Amino acid sequence: MHEPGLRFRPAREMDGRAGSAAPDAAPRFAPSPELRPLLGRLPAPLLAAATVRARRIGAGADEVLVAQGHLTAEEATAALADHLRLPLATADAPRPIADAAQAAAILRTGVRAEADAEAPPRFTFAARGREVRRLMRALKADPGLSARAGLISPPAMRRQILADAGPALADAAAFGLMRQAPERSAATLRPVRLGVKVALAAGLPLTAALVLAPAATALAVQALLSLVFLSWIALRLAGCFYAPPDAPAPALDDRELPLYAILVPLYREAASLPGLVTALGALDYPPEKLDIKLVVEADDSLTRDAIAALALPSHMEEVAVPAVGPRTKPKALNMALPFARGRFVAIFDAEDLPEPDQLRRALATFRAGGPELACVQARLAIDNGAESWISGHFAAEYAGQFDVLLPVLAALGLPILLGGTSNHFRRDVLEAVGGWDPFNVTEDADLGVRLARVGYTTAVIAATTYEEAPVHIGAWIGQRTRWLKGWAQTILVHGRRPRALLRDLGPGATLGLAVLTAGPFAAALVHPICLALLLHDGVRGVLGLPRESMAEVLAAALATTTLIAGYAGTAWASTVGVRRRGLALRWRIIFSIPLYWLLLSLAAWRALVELMRRPHHWQKTEHGVSPRPRRIPASGEPEGAPGA
Repeated sequence: MHEPGLRFRPAREMDGRAGSAAPDAAPRFAPSPELRPLLGRLPAPLLAAATVRARRIGAGADEVLVAQGHLTAEEATAALADHLRLPLATADAPRPIADAAQAAAILRTGVRAEADAEAPPRFTFAARGREVRRLMRALKADPGLSARAGLISPPAMRRQILADAGPALADAAAFGLMRQAPERSAATLRPVRLGVKVALAAGLPLTAALVLAPAATALAVQALLSLVFLSWIALRLAGCFYAPPDAPAPALDDRELPLYAILVPLYREAASLPGLVTALGALDYPPEKLDIKLVVEADDSLTRDAIAALALPSHMEEVAVPAVGPRTKPKALNMALPFARGRFVAIFDAEDLPEPDQLRRALATFRAGGPELACVQARLAIDNGAESWISGHFAAEYAGQFDVLLPVLAALGLPILLGGTSNHFRRDVLEAVGGWDPFNVTEDADLGVRLARVGYTTAVIAATTYEEAPVHIGAWIGQRTRWLKGWAQTILVHGRRPRALLRDLGPGATLGLAVLTAGPFAAALVHPICLALLLHDGVRGVLGLPRESMAEVLAAALATTTLIAGYAGTAWASTVGVRRRGLALRWRIIFSIPLYWLLLSLAAWRALVELMRRPHHWQKTEHGVSPRPRRIPASGEPEGAPGA
């Protein structure tokens, strides 16, 4: 046993009340079991106020005190150990855990059992809130349990498990999906081998056709590619005519709110940390019911030092990812998931500024959507679009994607290639499908497809997260190269068994998936060729040179039609999206779409080369490079304010 008489912080305001009574003042309330260890240690009015808030939000009163900074988790556990006459767990020598499932079970239950062949097992409990009540009942039901039990604070338990089971958990995070479902992991994809097979299967017939009827064959190939691309444009245009209903902000009772986990993967993000912590702290959600994990690579000393320098609130903590497997965002998310508590899980990026009511909107959508709704995607918007030409195009493109295309895809029930942030998941479904693929460089898009293949749906909500776009063309090309490579990985992984994909999704959704993934990639690859053909045809017309065949005439007409439809469709979707978002329409962005597409083509060809040479390489996008000050938007604020 340790000595009583812990020193606690002075009482502060809680729900508008100040704790001014002496610590030994007689309480005028019925203390909950988790508060009994604190009687005589904290002012009675403070304990009473904590009880009121705990009842209002449906949490433990000790959790309220910890969340509001009146005592630390370690101090609360020490007081509980005194009250229950249990020893505090000490930092003994490491006790390695080789089984990731066992470590995850300890993190989930907060109970660690130590087996001994010659004696009954001993237990270490990390109890907080209502778990304290269950522990007290267990001790009362089994008097002998006290001799075999010890206490540890929940954060200390998580640190201990990270130290003892870090390699096992990291191994499961990196290779779990590959072992569980190898055919749905990009780790087993061999792009070079697949390219050789495709070349052998299609190359000979195509070569023969080109030799026998070159003009007709070229026209047929061009027509097929144009059909895929124009189908993609048609979906965007459909979104221009679909105005999704903007549901009012939900009025959810705090008591009904579940525990919500937020995972924030960080790598070389020291500059973004202060703004990120401020933005997450502004979320309209009881902090007692939030569990925010800042997920950082173990050797990223700059970011870890920046985290250590911040006075993080009790519901935020670091999870260090061991150097096992690929150094990618999805592996980091898989690693952090067992450490996070909560029935729902949200993902945010380092530069994100979410609207404060986003979690409540997501929960309201989950409740309305039923159990088959597994994911809710918030809309992403760029708030530095006015900073440069490339960020302006990025902002217009995002507006066309998240305010035009995604809502109509959700309405049509088509698979949604998720954005990399502001995804909200049912945790049980996320774990059932194997989490994220660490070897897919667009893990979000892949996860959206895997959810759809097992029968789950995704909804898009009006709540917005503001992001920072690259302001330099070089950074934009690197990021877009990774995105296009990841979309190619996704369609290759899920398309290598076409019959299974067709059986899982059905004909319409399978066709939609092909259009959404192959359409942009194929269009970007052939765009310079089509543009060259169009220019060549224009020069021939100026020189008065006749076309040699009807196939040549049709090919020129098709190339012209496809380019004009592509430019016009993109301009229209971007214009509609920008206006829906409330941003200023800048015509220099609209009229320079052909130049922007040439940059997309450069990124697509780089992606094709990387897909063959470095399929799993993750090119990091630097954040926090914009000198423009950013601010957290209020829920329901006119969209043009941050990004005008």
